[in-house]
Amino acid sequence: MSDTTRLSLVEAARVVARRDFRAILFSRAFLFFLLGPLFPIIVGALAGGIGGQVQRDATTRLVAVAMADADAQAMIAARERLAPRVGAALPELAVTESADAPTDILREPGRNYSAVVSGSLDAPELTAPQEAIDGWSGPIAMIAAEARADSPSAYPDVAAHPVATSVAAQRTDRIRTAQAGQLILFLLMMLLAGMVLSNLVEEKANKVIEVLAAAIPMDAVFLGKLVAMLGVSFVGIAVWALAGGAIGLLAGSALPQLPEPALGWPLFVALGIAYFAMGYLLLGSLFLTIGGMAATVREVQTLSMPVTMAQLLVFFLAASSITRPGSPMELFAAAFPLSSPFAMLARAAQSDALWPHALALAWQALCVFLFVRVGAAIFRRRVMKSGKGGRAIKGHVGAAAPALGNSDA
Repeated sequence: MSDTTRLSLVEAARVVARRDFRAILFSRAFLFFLLGPLFPIIVGALAGGIGGQVQRDATTRLVAVAMADADAQAMIAARERLAPRVGAALPELAVTESADAPTDILREPGRNYSAVVSGSLDAPELTAPQEAIDGWSGPIAMIAAEARADSPSAYPDVAAHPVATSVAAQRTDRIRTAQAGQLILFLLMMLLAGMVLSNLVEEKANKVIEVLAAAIPMDAVFLGKLVAMLGVSFVGIAVWALAGGAIGLLAGSALPQLPEPALGWPLFVALGIAYFAMGYLLLGSLFLTIGGMAATVREVQTLSMPVTMAQLLVFFLAASSITRPGSPMELFAAAFPLSSPFAMLARAAQSDALWPHALALAWQALCVFLFVRVGAAIFRRRVMKSGKGGRAIKGHVGAAAPALGNSDA
């Protein structure tokens, strides 16, 4: 069999990608995979709602006033005068009729006081745990000073000159968008990249991968599988995005709104898709290499754990550099291949410059090419014992090349 009958690298990768894409997309397991993220979202929403309600019920701002009647009423009146201007910084005050000591009032069942104010207006005393004392000392002193004034204080009206935004507010808003983009990118990559491992281990077990590697270049096998899994991932993301959009339409303004990124939403979303693709191909090529070195699923799990932990570390590296754009740490995160998609997506939220993204995408594409080549070489050395790996071999194995092109393997 001559080399002229073999598929080219691009054609072979296309055939492998089409074969894997169809096999996964039209399987029953893929439907359950699409439904999988709904359960953590539902559980997380329920847990968050219950936890928030418990926290609101457990947290109290009620402070008991155990003073002489005149002083207690003056404290209540002063708090009412200050509340419209100070707002939530002030505690809720309640006059207690108990003649017990402040420590005993705090221990009374069913009272739920966070602190007790006693003494007089000139010398107020605050009895509470240290954390409550640190939080309420200032507001209580302000209320007492207002209460002992001979006449109510006259507060000047503050002239308001509202503006749309400021540099500080804009920076804070864009950091929020950058954090949200990084987190979504990380979760999608960690959720979807694991499919590459199981697919390769299964085909190693039934010897299909050896037939493919004998018929076409191993680089094409790796590249085709990565492209197929990326296509399946985009299908999953599209389904989840449609479901999320429907939920957003039903919820309306009840859902929190992210501030607009520096490049605007259309470019930010487009760059997010590009960085997901590059990040997925980079991580998937590492997982393919691990799958090539492992013989069983147990070995895959053992070998993939360090890669998963390393991915967490690079995510933390990119997340920690959000607030320091242009710093050595941020530049390193943008240059390191595995953290580059996260760091550059955060930069897209904070800066409107486009040329760094073109440079970063080109660098990431080069790293994908190198990772695929190295992974294919490791697979040939460890798995293909014939020594020829992805080269044409004689006999019935070599005849698989035209058959692969005609029947999609």
